[in-house]
Amino acid sequence: MIQATGAQIIVKLLENQGVKTAAGIPGGSILPLYDELLKSSIEHILVRQEQAGGFFAQGMARTKGETAVCFATSGPGVMNLLTAIADARVDSIPLVAITGQVNSHLLGTDAFQEADTFGLSFPITKHSIFIHSPEELLSAIPLAFEIAASGRPGPVLIDIPRDVQTKQAFFEQWPLPGRKVKKAVRFRTEGDVLVKKIEQAVDIISQAQRPVFYLGGGCNSPEASRGVLSFLEYLPLPVVTSLMGLGAIPSAHPCFTGMVGMHGSRAANKAMYESDVVIACGVRFDDRATGLTKQFCPEARIIHIDIDAAEVNKILSSTIGIIGDVESVIPLLGGVCSERKIVLSETAAGWIKELKNTESGYPEDIAAAKIISSLPLMAEKAGYKAEDLIIVTDVGQHQMWTAQYYPFAYPRQFLTSGSLGTMGFGLPTAIGAAFANPGKRVVCITGDGSIQMNIQELATLAELNLDVTVLLFDNEVLGMVRQQQEMLFNKAYSASIFKRPPDLVSVAQAYGIISGDFEENSENILFPKSHKGPRFVRICINRDDNVYPFVPAGKKNIDSITK
Repeated sequence: MIQATGAQIIVKLLENQGVKTAAGIPGGSILPLYDELLKSSIEHILVRQEQAGGFFAQGMARTKGETAVCFATSGPGVMNLLTAIADARVDSIPLVAITGQVNSHLLGTDAFQEADTFGLSFPITKHSIFIHSPEELLSAIPLAFEIAASGRPGPVLIDIPRDVQTKQAFFEQWPLPGRKVKKAVRFRTEGDVLVKKIEQAVDIISQAQRPVFYLGGGCNSPEASRGVLSFLEYLPLPVVTSLMGLGAIPSAHPCFTGMVGMHGSRAANKAMYESDVVIACGVRFDDRATGLTKQFCPEARIIHIDIDAAEVNKILSSTIGIIGDVESVIPLLGGVCSERKIVLSETAAGWIKELKNTESGYPEDIAAAKIISSLPLMAEKAGYKAEDLIIVTDVGQHQMWTAQYYPFAYPRQFLTSGSLGTMGFGLPTAIGAAFANPGKRVVCITGDGSIQMNIQELATLAELNLDVTVLLFDNEVLGMVRQQQEMLFNKAYSASIFKRPPDLVSVAQAYGIISGDFEENSENILFPKSHKGPRFVRICINRDDNVYPFVPAGKKNIDSITK
């Protein structure tokens, strides 16, 4: 018979899951767990705000594709964490968040630091669990890891009252770790139905005159990327991506046509609008990508491959819907195309050439864009390779310039808050990515609005001495807000201009980070030849620089505004 407290059970099961690192902040309702952590093999990262703990975990999960763990105490602690949890949910990031709760007998009494964590988290997690007894932990924790990683990944929250953490439990044996099921776990297309749908999809592709591959976040893994690249070797279709799909194939690949959407390239938006067949893989057809939905690919037959059955036919109707992971389905599709010797028609080949000759619509005179596009060359001069760099952004103009201009080379190289668009995402996510990827240089591209959302994490960065370069574009405004006010609200700049902006270089120096302003030939500031330690580099830019192309609400993507 095994005897252990709830806190001991939590720590032991986390170790059994292979967890080596977790981020968070202690507080009264989770102190029993923290007491056991001190005795464990798990390294705890003390962030300065709970939201940052969630984003630190995201940095690890997004780069490794593995479930990461974060902690928070009850009340304000968990409420700070919820933004990072919601962000993980909509971008399909596997996390397990363990939160402390007030003692069971105090629930519902408005006790000190009490909040309904289960109720608050339920709509924004993949799954939430409230624990009533320490014995429940034996099944709940393995289940949480299984749910977080299986099918379409996402965050799972486990809320545990303080008295449950201290209470003793008696049980026969430790449970096995939770499984990771990569394939769709519900409603998946398989067997004879899958064979038939693959054949039907190949029939459609064989007839296409203007086919397009549309890749989303579900393709942004090494396994999925290999499958897509292998398919393109046989059938070189034009490829467009969503924001989350950037990096699924290299930007330099001859089939890559660009990112679609509000700030997408004219070539990519033209490709979707004129297409007659769209192979949509791991994408949701979200509003920022589609613009006016009915005019996104109005004449196309859609072959939609997605691990989540709820996404197929949700926004646009599919001619063929296949529920499955891209890693498994695309090789099957490519294999049948090869067996049947499917080739592009002369019309399709000519159309693809036309797309490649279409201008991107990206301005050439944007200072930030010139610097972002030259980052790999500057890194190379300092002795880095393309695969040594991970690019993280916050949310705003700098995010879109990065998406437009940076030449991404491999999957999971680009980390950004896609669907939720969370300012403050960049710095803590970059710290988590650097921690999980020693030997790589993480570049956090941010703005003076976003960096101040979680600027306190410069303390965490300095403390850990990680290889992160914070590249700050400073224009003393909320750039994307100001741009939309200029274009859509007759230049009525309401609450978008900072009246007394701080000296952010001095702020970074106060945290003990080597900092300075960007100058020509300053690659050694951005990319120290020692490859070691954090850097903070400010670049002052013109507040009137806008992101183009820009598609106003209610317009077709091909009706974008260009400079």
